[in-house]
Amino acid sequence: MVSLLIAVVVAAVVFDYINGFHDAANAIATVVSTGVLPLRTAVIIAAIFNFVGAITGTAVATTIATGFADAQIVDQTVVLCALLGASAWNLITWWYGIPSSSSHALIGGLAGAVVAHAGVAAFHWETLGKKVLLPLVVSPTLGFVAAFFLMIALLWIVRRARPGTVHRASRRMQLLSACMMAFSHGSNDAQKAMGIITLALVAFAANGGTGVPEWMMPVGDTAADMEVPRWVIYTCASAIALGTAAGGRRIIKTMGTKIIRISPLQGFAAETAGAATILVASHAGVPVSTTHVINACIMGVGASNRISAVRWGVATNIVIAWVLTLPLSAAIAFVLELVISPLL
Repeated sequence: MVSLLIAVVVAAVVFDYINGFHDAANAIATVVSTGVLPLRTAVIIAAIFNFVGAITGTAVATTIATGFADAQIVDQTVVLCALLGASAWNLITWWYGIPSSSSHALIGGLAGAVVAHAGVAAFHWETLGKKVLLPLVVSPTLGFVAAFFLMIALLWIVRRARPGTVHRASRRMQLLSACMMAFSHGSNDAQKAMGIITLALVAFAANGGTGVPEWMMPVGDTAADMEVPRWVIYTCASAIALGTAAGGRRIIKTMGTKIIRISPLQGFAAETAGAATILVASHAGVPVSTTHVINACIMGVGASNRISAVRWGVATNIVIAWVLTLPLSAAIAFVLELVISPLL
């Protein structure tokens, strides 16, 4: 039983690493495409701020660990299949350069594995509606609107300035906004892996597992006051930082050049609006898709110039991937649970 728990932890760390290089574009696509930073420098800076953001809180991790399924009905195979399903979908979308949501892939994988293991009623669908489906619509919309109006405000502020002065100042401002975006990404996305490991640990104890040192287990009398173990926090923060440092060139190209041709001032507006939206969600314990938010913000700054500035064909393909992520990652995890569970 301990060996299976170890396999789950390893799978979670691998998922977190994949999440890092899959979502590296979220923080650095605009700063690289505008030429403010070379790719290698950008990913190193993003990795550092991802790590710092990841250790600043655990509200999202608690939602993942306690909000979607009861630990008493979850076993290690369920968590393992959820992680494998999410990782598979992430790799598929990374290969094709599609900026899909690692967060929704994980939650979809968990839903599929739980349903295959214990039936439809075992999954907390109300939490899915409140914490995932509603934010799926609200968070990109807020990001789009915030970026749209922030871009208009910035253009009004610099309307009498010389273009060269605006360009130079925008490049410096974009360094700050890229760091903010990386920080916010770590504050939300790294916590998903923390939550799934914590769920595995709680399920291990709930199902009578022994042999794990007490310091490695979550503490707290109820789900509301449960604390994520420190080793889980730092392990997941390190994994997503290392993944980010590996970069994700395919998705960086899609986000940085294919949606719109972005300028430094637009990059600053998109990243600032995106970071603000994500940090609010992290504080509220809502596992939003950082990918959805920053893509919506890029579309928002493009639309503030003119609607035709956005390549809506590319944007439509991205939205289709957003819609498919939850059901397809759930389907993969569902099948894996049916296949793997009898073997373990």
